[in-house]
Amino acid sequence: MAELNTGGGGGDGKKVRSKKSNPGVDLTAMVDLAFLLITFFMLTTTLSKPQSMPLAMPDKEKDPAEDTDTKVPEDRMMTILIGKDNKILWYMGMLATPRMEPTEATFGKDGIRKDILKNTAYAKKFADKPDEGLIVNIKASDAASYRNLVDILDEMAINKVQLYAIGDITPEEITLLTDKGLY
Repeated sequence: MAELNTGGGGGDGKKVRSKKSNPGVDLTAMVDLAFLLITFFMLTTTLSKPQSMPLAMPDKEKDPAEDTDTKVPEDRMMTILIGKDNKILWYMGMLATPRMEPTEATFGKDGIRKDILKNTAYAKKFADKPDEGLIVNIKASDAASYRNLVDILDEMAINKVQLYAIGDITPEEITLLTDKGLY
């Protein structure tokens, strides 16, 4: 049984009288209530849910090396190269014959977001169906940070780009980044 005694009862050298006992407070019910409240709040609170972005992955059944028939229309293809110091280089089409020359950009609404919106409108001109739009190939260099990759994926979600992929950067693209001072 837990008790709280409030001390006192000592003498100061005068007459000795009968000791008065201090009232004791039983704390057993208070401790019991505290544990019940702690248990209640632990069981009823929800933990913060991790935020994640849906990412479509290829089928495990198919071997990607066997599937070489996929043709991507160059007029709708935008390649984004992520370099160092939060810089981006993008171009439309193939690197050897670009539809739009490689252009340097930064992250944010005044940087890559404007370029994605502009290129989405450009790609819709060449679409066969009304719901087809821009196809984006994202390639991160060794100099890029993980945060930059997450930021560009966020831009894809913000701009509602339906088709985008993360690919491997080629030696020619590394040379291009090096020439622009982004590698």
